[in-house]
Amino acid sequence: MPTLVGWHVELEFTEEGQRTSAAAMVRLGDGSEMRAHGYAMRHPSDPEQLRVGEEIAGARALMDLASQMLQKAHSEIDEATGRHSYPISH
Repeated sequence: MPTLVGWHVELEFTEEGQRTSAAAMVRLGDGSEMRAHGYAMRHPSDPEQLRVGEEIAGARALMDLASQMLQKAHSEIDEATGRHSYPISH
């Protein structure tokens, strides 16, 4: 089955002291872009593990992107059908 569309997701991380920040951006097939941020804080007594902070901050940014994408999709469904659509919770 051929690929019809691809999405491009970018994640960038910064670390300042005990705080790791992630900036996420997705470029969708319709040309629209969505951006989100996620953060992680390391407790002063925890060992320094940059990868763990990146994973947590990145996951939070991606969860925010996922939420925005669901909202966009449901808005498009509502506009096309004239009805209010409801996301299914998992």
